[in-house]
Amino acid sequence: MNGSRIAAVGHYQPAKVLTNEDLAGLVDTNDEWIRSRVGIRTRHIAGPDEPVDELAAHAAAKALAAAGLAASDIDLVLVATSTAVDRSPNMAARVANRIGVPSAATMDLNVVCAGFTHALATADHAVRAGGSTRALVIGADKMSAVTDWTDRTTCVLVGDGAGAAVVEACPAPTEGLAGIGPVLWGSVPEMGHAVRIEGTPSVFAQEGQSVYRWATTQLPRIARQACERAGLAPEDLAAVVLHQANLRIIEPLAEKIGAVNAVVARDVVESGNTSAASIPLAFSKLVERAEISTGDPVLLFGFGGNLSYAGQVVRCP
Repeated sequence: MNGSRIAAVGHYQPAKVLTNEDLAGLVDTNDEWIRSRVGIRTRHIAGPDEPVDELAAHAAAKALAAAGLAASDIDLVLVATSTAVDRSPNMAARVANRIGVPSAATMDLNVVCAGFTHALATADHAVRAGGSTRALVIGADKMSAVTDWTDRTTCVLVGDGAGAAVVEACPAPTEGLAGIGPVLWGSVPEMGHAVRIEGTPSVFAQEGQSVYRWATTQLPRIARQACERAGLAPEDLAAVVLHQANLRIIEPLAEKIGAVNAVVARDVVESGNTSAASIPLAFSKLVERAEISTGDPVLLFGFGGNLSYAGQVVRCP
């Protein structure tokens, strides 16, 4: 057992929906302005009584149910988030407690928008090394809690939610299985100022043009290299799930990657930018809607905060 695969996925979003028309009542903006610049129509917003770990636990429970597993089958819980309020207990421990995982290793990863793909690679490595048999990998963020709702350049972007995947050991090679390919990851630390969640209280800010130029010019080559590591050409991909930052980034980036036959996830339109939750949330929806089939190769590619990136090709569960 020297491979790993995604056994199942799940997602969760709060019930409250905030439309562009709603935002027009808060700041100087309108539906046309928002859609033309970022492509977003709606986003889900968590209430004050819905903490990050609750969002994460709902998504995790759905992924476990889809995998036909009990919480006691999990020995590693990883939560990617940048919006945890407290330092300890960490989000992973709180999620484990909420869903009844008895004695797993529990760790948080903060790589902002690239958090889920970093966490997925970490779980893959742990399983391949024998440190874990079954892991829960969760991306969850409550971006509404770190947003300045008087700043129209950022408040129109954000949403809240969570997505989860169950990762388990499987034989290698994983032909036809939901295998997890080699990760390609890195960062541009000297550009860390481009996306920030700083201060007390913490507030989200970004240099939108810098992020746009970097994502659309530098990342296509890196994403293609992730495909190469998996032994696939971009045109072999059945789907591309990029970080759901902005439709004006997603569409040109997917085109430049060369995934001409792939379904391109555009969940940003209805969910906004949910940071670490965006990739598993969008991926889970593609699976739920049967837009991709078991065994299909899918590129997951996260990018953003710290100008970090991580991507890998996985097989659809």
